[in-house]
Amino acid sequence: MFESLSERLNAVFKKLSSRGRLTEDDVNEALREVRRALLEADVSLQVVKEFTASVREKTIGEELFKSMTPGQQVIKNVRDELIELMGSDTARLEYAPKAPTVFLVCGLHGAGKTTTSVKLANYVKSSGHQPLLVATDIYRPAAITQLEVLGKQIAVPVFKIDDCKDPVEISTKAIEKAKDMGKDVVIIDTAGRLNIDAELMDELKRQREAVSPQEILLVVDAMTGQDAVNVAKGFNDSLGITGVIMTKLDGDARGGAALSVKRVTGAPLKFVGVSEKISGFEPFHPDRMASRILGMGDILSLIEKAEQTMDKEKADQLQSKLMQNKFDLNDLLEQMQQIRRMGPLQEILKMLPGGIGNAFKDMPVGESQIKRIEAIIQAMTPQERSDPDILNASRRRRIAKGSGTQVNEVNALIRQYEELRKFMKGVTGLAKSRKGKRLMPFKLPF
Repeated sequence: MFESLSERLNAVFKKLSSRGRLTEDDVNEALREVRRALLEADVSLQVVKEFTASVREKTIGEELFKSMTPGQQVIKNVRDELIELMGSDTARLEYAPKAPTVFLVCGLHGAGKTTTSVKLANYVKSSGHQPLLVATDIYRPAAITQLEVLGKQIAVPVFKIDDCKDPVEISTKAIEKAKDMGKDVVIIDTAGRLNIDAELMDELKRQREAVSPQEILLVVDAMTGQDAVNVAKGFNDSLGITGVIMTKLDGDARGGAALSVKRVTGAPLKFVGVSEKISGFEPFHPDRMASRILGMGDILSLIEKAEQTMDKEKADQLQSKLMQNKFDLNDLLEQMQQIRRMGPLQEILKMLPGGIGNAFKDMPVGESQIKRIEAIIQAMTPQERSDPDILNASRRRRIAKGSGTQVNEVNALIRQYEELRKFMKGVTGLAKSRKGKRLMPFKLPF
């Protein structure tokens, strides 16, 4: 998502950065390229016109900041306008002053509504709430089963009434059940349709009137491009949605829907689905997304992922071993496994600033490559992992055979480990020379 847009915009800004001063013609030429990039990313034409007009107005004749070059000023204006376009502030969930809070989740078939309901339940549960999932998609039996199976995975109960064919009745009884169970959040998975029709909207309106939801959250598929924006506008006009959840943001879609939905509907993009895993669900941060689009990275999201998945005690143990120059293959394996829990490595690299992620984009750092490295280390004996210096030719042949890899892959891993150990030795030597200052300003990720 956004890779093509990021490449196009960065090419434009690279030209600007090479110039000492910018004329009005330079700005107009750059904005024409920005316009083309946004249109290719499937951003709606009206939104693109408003976007480029606003950036131009901010840039032409503007007094430059002394700390910025003219090119940097244009980049700043584009970033500011991207943030404004996507909603300025991070949109939070609204909770009712008196429990239970009701979230009504709606959407068309195929958008991932049922899975998203479970992801939302997992998210609010991790925030300290006690959710109850409600199955009201009575027209698709598989939806109820799916909700029960996924709900069980996150230990969240699912309320259903097998012989009831009225979603409104199921919804109202679910709220009473939530009160009895002490649940403070009720998440209602509503019925979907192939397209927006009067029957669907009438049913959703009756549910809305019956349960007075604090949030009406629409699930749309990022892969459908501007169709997702049209669906959001249709639901908003008929139902009055309070927020949008966009699924498949990790896919190959061009990203225009995420950039357009707030401006077209007025409803903020609140969450995004970034993988098929239940944990692949994040709040949408306009400022962070703007930085990622412009190749500036997203360090805050990376830190949050690390805090959620990294074991602090093990990280402290690793730092202690590094200071004693005792970093071995057991530690390398442990760190790789912790990084895998943060999500796809390519996605993590994209969060690094300064084009670092782009430098690695063509390298074989995918899941399969990591698994092969893990297999090689796991094929070693405990002694070999602790003391790789004993890995002679015969041991390496045995390890390759045991891990289903080639000897040259084992040799490559050992070389990389040796280079990493030399680097670690240099870093720790420098840290020790700081005489009483904090030895390392950060925990090394691997």
